[in-house]
Amino acid sequence: MEYNFANNKIAELRKEKLLSQRQLAKEIGTSQANLSRWEQGLNEPSIIECWKIADYFEVSIDVLCGRLEY
Repeated sequence: MEYNFANNKIAELRKEKLLSQRQLAKEIGTSQANLSRWEQGLNEPSIIECWKIADYFEVSIDVLCGRLEY
């Protein structure tokens, strides 16, 4: 099974909640620049950052990583 971090999933979830990158970054304790790089696929969040994002959106890390749909 291939695993591929779904960078667009962060953007998709963020846009569903009508949040700016700056707003989400503040909520999860990172910078807007980091969030932008994650969404562009330039970097990937750490596992702890993934937990924070998944918890914020009330989804599993599997959903966040594109393994399962929510």
